[in-house]
Amino acid sequence: MTAEPDRPQNIYDDPVFFAGYAALRDAESGLNAVLEQPALARLLPASLAGLRILDLGCGFGDFARAARERGAASVLAIDVSEKMLAEARRRTSDPAIRYEQAAIETLAVEQGAFDLAVSSLALHYVADYRAAVRTIAAALAPHGRFVFSVEHPMCTAMGVYEWHRDAAGAELHWPVDRYGEEGRRDTRWFVDGVVKYHRTVAGYVNGLVDAGLTLVRLEEPEADPAALQARPELALQRRRPPFLLLAADKPA
Repeated sequence: MTAEPDRPQNIYDDPVFFAGYAALRDAESGLNAVLEQPALARLLPASLAGLRILDLGCGFGDFARAARERGAASVLAIDVSEKMLAEARRRTSDPAIRYEQAAIETLAVEQGAFDLAVSSLALHYVADYRAAVRTIAAALAPHGRFVFSVEHPMCTAMGVYEWHRDAAGAELHWPVDRYGEEGRRDTRWFVDGVVKYHRTVAGYVNGLVDAGLTLVRLEEPEADPAALQARPELALQRRRPPFLLLAADKPA
């Protein structure tokens, strides 16, 4: 299911892709469970009590439910995938969480309606990142925060997610090329035809700044000692960062 130039991709509704993704997330066997999600949590406001939250690319609704448990007043959770939203609704029983099918690229929300916008590993599927950030910034109330994670540009540059290995299969190095050439990358994840968009770290940061937001934190998370003890293979991720996370605030 390849994205058309003027149409957001909806690879998550591909049945083979969806089955693989669901198994990975429910088993919590991916890097996002041990690296990305803890880092994302660190970038959130200390208290979510009373906040109006926009969840961009909500998936199964895990963050929306967790935010409500921490006292959020409401969550508007959007996703382009019907299958994701059906599963999110099945797992949720809370009228303060509203699920809507929408693409980040075509998001239409009231200006100043949210205190916090969060996006977990979704913006690298968006062709026009800068336009999306401008829309998100406008949706934030003064002092609102935008927190998001993406696959690290060190990973998206090539579009091929593979180590170079020696004859015995040991990892030699992670190849990086075309880093400064931002744009579309066609790759494979569970299925062929997955479209992602590579941006430099500067591209991600400057998109926030140019939208009028103030950068407050940048993270390239590594496994903590407890995670390393449980999964020693995570030490390999120090050789190239799998995720980039940014937090930015809207001035008064």
